[in-house]
Order: sequence, then C-alpha cells, then structure tokens
Amino acid sequence: MTATTAENTPAPPLPGGSHPQRWLILGVICLAQLTVLLDNTVLNVAIPSLTTELQASSTDIQWMINAYSLVQSGLLLTAGSSADRYGRKKMLSAGLVLFGLGSLAAGLAQTSAQLIAARAGMGIGGALLMTTTLAVIVQVFAEHERVRAIALWSTVSSLGVAAGPLLGGLVLDHFWWGAIFLINIPVAVLALVAVLALVPESKSGAGERPDLVGALLSTVGMTSVVYAIISGPEHGWTSGQVLVAAGGGAVVLAAFVLWELRSEHPMLDMHFFRNERFVGAVAGSILVAFGMGGSLYLLTQHLQFVLGYAPLEAGLRIAPLAVSVVVLNVVGVGALLLRRFGTPRTIALGMTLIAAGLAGIALLGGRSYEGMLAGLVVMGAGIAFAGPAMANAIMSAIPPAKAGVGAGVNGTLAEFGNGLGVAVLGAVLNSRFAALFPAAAGAVSLPVALASANGEVERQQVRNAFASGLQTSQLVGAAAVLTGGLLAALLLRRAERKTPAAPPQAGPSVPVPSE
Repeated sequence: MTATTAENTPAPPLPGGSHPQRWLILGVICLAQLTVLLDNTVLNVAIPSLTTELQASSTDIQWMINAYSLVQSGLLLTAGSSADRYGRKKMLSAGLVLFGLGSLAAGLAQTSAQLIAARAGMGIGGALLMTTTLAVIVQVFAEHERVRAIALWSTVSSLGVAAGPLLGGLVLDHFWWGAIFLINIPVAVLALVAVLALVPESKSGAGERPDLVGALLSTVGMTSVVYAIISGPEHGWTSGQVLVAAGGGAVVLAAFVLWELRSEHPMLDMHFFRNERFVGAVAGSILVAFGMGGSLYLLTQHLQFVLGYAPLEAGLRIAPLAVSVVVLNVVGVGALLLRRFGTPRTIALGMTLIAAGLAGIALLGGRSYEGMLAGLVVMGAGIAFAGPAMANAIMSAIPPAKAGVGAGVNGTLAEFGNGLGVAVLGAVLNSRFAALFPAAAGAVSLPVALASANGEVERQQVRNAFASGLQTSQLVGAAAVLTGGLLAALLLRRAERKTPAAPPQAGPSVPVPSE
C-alpha cells in the first residue's frame, strides 16, 4: 500500500528555502556519517587479533583494510548520480541497510576471504552514505545557513579520526574482534528509522536517462587509480603492478571524460570545469585532503618511531588536532569568518594555517611532543576554516539538481587527496631517509632499518636520518598546501569578480512525498 499520510509527507520548506526540521535532520545525517567514518579507522587496532584468530597474512590484512576504501572511492560518483536520479532519501536508506548487513557479515566472518567480501559490501553502503548525506544538507538548508551545517557535517570527519582507534581499543579490551563491526548495527538501525521518519525525499525532475557507460568508466578508472596509490608504498612506484593500475586507470578516466563530453545526459557535466569557482574549490579541496592525509600518515610514524609512543598513546596525542576542528566548527567560527571575509579569504587563511601547523610540527616537534602540540592545534584551526568553505564552494558551483554528483565529486577529491598525500610525502620521506643513510636504502620501514643496524651508534644514525626525512616531507607538504591554498583563493576571487551573482541553475530539485 502506498497511500501518502500526513505523518510521512515532508513538511513544507520555510520561505527562506530551509526545512523546518533541518537541524534535527542534520543530527540524523551526522549519525549516519559517523558510523561510516568510524569504520575507516577502527579496524587498524584489531589487526593483531585478526592475525591470530583468522590466521590472516599481511596480504589478507591489507585487503581487509583496502577493500572498503577501494569500493567506496570507485563508486562515489555513481552513488551521487543515482541519488540525484532515484531519490536521495531512498539511496541514503539503501546505504544504511547495505552498511548494516555488511557489518553483520563482517562481525560473523569465519575466514579472511569472508571478511574481505563483507568489507567490500560495506564500501558500497559507505559510498551511498557519503554522497547522500551532503546532498540532503544542500536540499534542506537555505544558503545563509548551509555553511554552518556543512561545518558541523565536516566535524564528524574529525570525530571519526579521533574516536575510531579509541573506540576500537575499548571494545577489544572487553569483547572479541567481531564486536567492532556488530556495534555498527544498532547505530545503522537507529539512523535508518530516523531517516525514514524525518528526511524529505528529493530528486532531479529532469527525467534523464541513466549514464550507465559513464558509471562503469568512472568506477573502473577511480578504483584503478586509488589501487595504484594504495599499492605504491608496498610494491614500489615503478613496479609493473602499480604502473599498470595507474596507467590503466588514467586511460579509463580519459575515456570517461570524452564520453561525458559527448553524452546527451552526462553523469558529470564536464562544463562545470569551465567555472573558475568550481576549479578553484576542486584544487583547494584536493590540497586540504593532501595535507590532512599526508600529515596524519607522517605524524603516526613520528610519534611512534621517533618519540617512542605506543599506538594508542600516539592516537591520543593526535587528538588535539581533531578537538580544535570540532570546537571551532561547533562554535561556528568558520561560518562567521566566511560571512565576514568571503570564501577566497577564508580559504586562504585556513590553508595558510594548515601550512603553518605542518611547518611548526616539522621545526618544533622533532624531539618532543610539546613542540608538536601547538602545530596540531594551528593545523586543526586551518582545517576548520578551509574545509567547510571548500565543500560549500563546490556545492554552490553545481546546480541543486546535481547535488548528489557534487557530493560525489567532493568525496572523490577527499579520497584522491588523502591517497596522494600519503604517496607523495611518503616518497619524500623515503628518499631523504635513503640519502642520509644509504645503508637503509633497501629497508621498507624504520623498524627494519633498526633491526639491521650494527650497534647503538648506527641505530641512532638511523633514527636521526628518519627524523630528518620526516621533517623534510612535512615541510614539502606545508609548501604544497600553502601554494595550493593561495592558488585556490586566487581562482575563487577571479570567479567572484566575473560572476558576483549566484550560479545559474540547471533545473529544480523537486521534493516528492515519501511513500
């Protein structure tokens, strides 16, 4: 029976374009988002248990972690396009169901292969959730409140980074490894009930045919490129496995661009890239993710290998970065700055602070955590200012009817930037390490180099070379973030001067009653 009742018909929007229950809906959206983000980091602390209880090899562990991120990153654009066409509420609900079922399968897995398959299934649900949550925010919030809402939404990312390892450690202290997946189920069920009750349906009213070829090409291309980025540090950047994946992915993505340019109903309208505001936001978004992903990769090694902290202790000491992001976004400082100074200046300020934080960690945190702490707080402030402004700039440059695709672009850029940051800054670290201590050139990590060192004097030389390599890579990251931030701000400023008015809309996004 599909009769529409007063209870399940969405309330009419307010005159300003906002939904009357928008803040409650935002809470539901953030709950769904947090479930996905926690799962990105919580698995790392369970690696010893998985190795013992499932007899998982190092390759198995790698695929347990990467199956989720590969599937999710490859499907983001397709998931966003599907949400626009078939309904954002439907796709958000489907994402929660798939994520919950995948979590159940993962928690009950008896072999490594079963767990890898379950994680891939969770990646499908994660792609739907990551795109539809941001798209729904665009639908229920008017422009004057959207930046604050996006800032609170992005805060959940920082909570996921900080809380994932801590939650995983707490659960493993009392339960078996499968519990880290089963705890997702009640959260997913609660979020699903709330989505069905509160979130209004919205979808594009254009009646476009699905772009199946574009979906296939984008999925294959992005999966191949992300796989190459993930595999590079382990197999070597010049290995055949990595080069074939990277080259094949680049060719498929080029074919995707050509197809989209010629398609009557493209999944991603390539003409968006003629919009300097969109291009500036895209460039900045990649570099925010570049700095964030690369710096966290380096910081983890810095705290454990140079300063000697255990994994959980290292996680606790990274927490001030996330705390500063959360506090500033909850208070609304970023949204206030954006209203007062505009998008280009806010992004320039945020990216400058991220660069300053990275440089501060490199120059002051080499021998003590106290010197690193100030850099973490400054970097967190930069992320709080630049991240929401960048996401809002991307979503504002895309018509509301394509909000799902816009969210897919934003998520894809974050995945790509994170992987690129780890790859590039990790390569700089390894290159500097090998240059300063040639005997460690064949070592794949600091522990291996230390184990092969002869005597304490040589071990100290290894540590010093590694610390110097970390400092160099952090400074390279700081320079890249600063340059990219200023470039993004310049492009956005030029775009504002040319088109001060709101971007033209390609068609309305029509709310339809829930069924």
